[in-house]
Amino acid sequence: IAPTGDADADRHPPILPAPRCRGGDPARFASARGGARIPPMQANPTPLANRLLIALPALADPQFARSVALVCQHDEEGAMGVLVNRPSEYTLGDVFQQMGIDSEDESLRGQIVLSGGPVHPERGFVLHDGGDGWDSTLAVSDRLYVTTSRDILEAMASGAGPTHAVVALGCAGWGAGQLEQELTEDSWLTVPVDAQLLFDIPLDARWQAAAGSIGVDLTQIFGTGSTCFAS
Repeated sequence: IAPTGDADADRHPPILPAPRCRGGDPARFASARGGARIPPMQANPTPLANRLLIALPALADPQFARSVALVCQHDEEGAMGVLVNRPSEYTLGDVFQQMGIDSEDESLRGQIVLSGGPVHPERGFVLHDGGDGWDSTLAVSDRLYVTTSRDILEAMASGAGPTHAVVALGCAGWGAGQLEQELTEDSWLTVPVDAQLLFDIPLDARWQAAAGSIGVDLTQIFGTGSTCFAS
């Protein structure tokens, strides 16, 4: 985890579609001075934005096997999303400590930080409700947002943050046409976003719960039990 304010943070936009890649060290949030504000979604977003992707057996990439991803942005240049069922080895308390943010809320400090994907794994992404009044925010929908700036973490630590929020390190990126191609290859199942799944359902139950929201039993597809991650 790297504290904010590092010069390297200013050389990368907070959120952008990008090809899948490996490497990096968690976690850096864009400083208030460093990142330009991310514009809101277009008035007519594509059907894949604000959807959940559920990995199917045809998706052989171990980085995404049995994953659930929230598609935050999608256009002709590609797509960006965040995995929402993979725990990282860090807690929010670790992030606060490395960023020099104080919080006396032990429950909040103990919250597991998600492993959001292999792109920019050193960057922090907060999925939350409650509006876009932060320094660097992308509106996924009129009720769901992704923020990458330090101010939201400071608000959370002081008890003034969004009602519902989860922090992830890294994101997932697809190049132009890549996600569409993977959908034709039956790599992903798409379902509507469910706030309860994002903020309340245990991580190890999200893969099956997401599919179950449209009546699909993934245990019959995979021929296995309730384990959420590939062995």
